[in-house]
Amino acid sequence: MKGLVFTELMEMIEASWSLDMVDAIIARSKVASGGAYTAAGAYPHEEMVALLVALSEETKVPVPDLALAFGRHLFGRFAIAYPRFFQAGTDTLQFLGGIEGNIHAEVSKLYPDAELPTFEVDTAPGQLTLTYFSNHPSADLAQGLIEGCIAHFGEKITLRREPAPQQSGAQARFVLNQQE
Repeated sequence: MKGLVFTELMEMIEASWSLDMVDAIIARSKVASGGAYTAAGAYPHEEMVALLVALSEETKVPVPDLALAFGRHLFGRFAIAYPRFFQAGTDTLQFLGGIEGNIHAEVSKLYPDAELPTFEVDTAPGQLTLTYFSNHPSADLAQGLIEGCIAHFGEKITLRREPAPQQSGAQARFVLNQQE
């Protein structure tokens, strides 16, 4: 997992709780990196899980809720840090519908070692269905990113998360419906 994701988690924790909380979860989680993350580095996904579990233990907020909140935060940070990625999408459904061909293709060029999830995209008028595939259990984070996207574009969209279809590697299906 790219270090940028870890540095953003640390920033969210510091902003939402405190720098002392950052130190506490690093100590509690006993991550191999010692919490010394750089945006350009790469770290095991298990460290992200350990950090979220430690944060949950410290705050009593369930891990899925923390992952959702982090996903929303992360999308907002991506929108600020990478505005060029947002030029191709004029609304939520268009942006998310093009995530594989636009965003993930560019990220793969910039970071060839990045382990990106993939999305199978199905469209219908006013509807987008994303089937989420990943080697890591990150569907809550993905949902938070989708929620962050909806908030970014300021649209009235309902989001429904369904169980993963019976496909190898599928973790969840997200159905987005545009409201009038």
